Amino acid sequence: MAAVTVDDFNRILDKDLSWAYDIGMRAQSVGDGEAVIRPEFAEEMLRPGGTVAGPFLMALADAAMYAAVMGKLGMVKMAVTSNLNINFLQRPNPGALLAKARALKIGKRLAMLDVIIYSEGYDEPVAHATGTYSLPKINS
Repeated sequence: MAAVTVDDFNRILDKDLSWAYDIGMRAQSVGDGEAVIRPEFAEEMLRPGGTVAGPFLMALADAAMYAAVMGKLGMVKMAVTSNLNINFLQRPNPGALLAKARALKIGKRLAMLDVIIYSEGYDEPVAHATGTYSLPKINS
């Protein structure tokens, strides 16, 4: 199965995950078990106090992991999140974010990944997520 490209993944966001596409999530890179997702900044991301809301960061991490899985395995739309853990490290700046995901291990039934989220233009991460994806049975 051919790996998913940036254009492929952005079409998946548009067609199958329109809520993510509608809030500006776009893949910048998708490769061999790695992906970078960059959502455009929107005021709707903010919570009281002017910081990016935690649920938005969690959705961003999940989308980045999904892209990384597809970058490694190809079009596995039925891969699903079975675990997501996130640590909020510091207050994100109100602006564009970058989520950088990588597969730590991909087996026959599970993929283990991590994601580091940055405020664009800053070196220090604002969040770190780890997750596990349950993979559909793929005919060999």
